[in-house]
Amino acid sequence: MLRLISLMVVTSVLLFVSFQPAPANAAEAPLREYRLRLLHTHTNERIDIVYRRGDVYVQDAVNRLDQFLRDHRTGDVRQLDERLFDLLHDLAESVGRAEAEINIVCGYRTPWSNEFLRSTTAGVASHSLHMEGEAIDIRIPGVPTGELRNAALALQRGGVGFYPKSQFVHVDVGRVRRW
Repeated sequence: MLRLISLMVVTSVLLFVSFQPAPANAAEAPLREYRLRLLHTHTNERIDIVYRRGDVYVQDAVNRLDQFLRDHRTGDVRQLDERLFDLLHDLAESVGRAEAEINIVCGYRTPWSNEFLRSTTAGVASHSLHMEGEAIDIRIPGVPTGELRNAALALQRGGVGFYPKSQFVHVDVGRVRRW
């Protein structure tokens, strides 16, 4: 009986200790930070922001990115797909320019803005993923447009459009395709 009581006491102590938080000085691996540095080519606004730590998106930063990537014609803001931010981050990293400032040619587009572009510019899709907050047109200074396109295609994370005359690449988080 004494043995059983001793075993129960030891088990209780071990359980109690195992559920205690680690001491403050315990070595913890820091969470990886995901940063974007962007320049909007139409508004000349810049943002340099950590939007994710580890697997957790920083909601205030995501809201600021949504505002930054608003429709520059109307000022309308939409909640963008967070996978788009990861795609931009990973694309810059894949071309060896993780710290680069990415030039934004077009982020979110309202249906009105999309129709306006369709009436003035060839090749604008009537059901563009820009209107869904799932697409963005970019350049990375110092990275040739063809190299940026190839890197985006290699990621296999969505659609990739190549616009060599305008020197930008469209990337989205829709189905994998190219044009």
